[in-house]
Amino acid sequence: MNDNKPSPSTEAFTGLILDPQEILPSFTQAANWQERYRALMLLGKRLPPLDDALRQESAQVRGCESNAWLYHKEIDGRHYYLADSDARIVKGLIALLLTAVQGQDKKTIAALDLHEYFDRLGLSGQLSPSRTNGVLALAEAIKAAAIQPS
Repeated sequence: MNDNKPSPSTEAFTGLILDPQEILPSFTQAANWQERYRALMLLGKRLPPLDDALRQESAQVRGCESNAWLYHKEIDGRHYYLADSDARIVKGLIALLLTAVQGQDKKTIAALDLHEYFDRLGLSGQLSPSRTNGVLALAEAIKAAAIQPS
């Protein structure tokens, strides 16, 4: 990622805990799309907002209709991300993506099958085509950050 942009502290990356054992059941056990949508919105609230100084164009994820920013840091072979969006639903989708990759190694992140992951969560077919494209762009940015040399 671009070295000219401000960078969050290491603690900001490692302090973001998104436990799949706690988070994912709220989606897999939801009875309908309305409950999943509500869970998604609540999950987005768990992501800390990025400081305005970090909402840099160089950190924006291209391909998202909404504004979304992504930062990455590799620490001891593990990959950590901070991300935010100005749209609540996108912020929730970001949180779901980060739940799958936060603190993982490069191999695990590279192997992430977004379609299977969203199928398992009951989100496939529920997102608009533009939102699906945005989530795919975020997933690709996450994968690209993990495989780029630091």
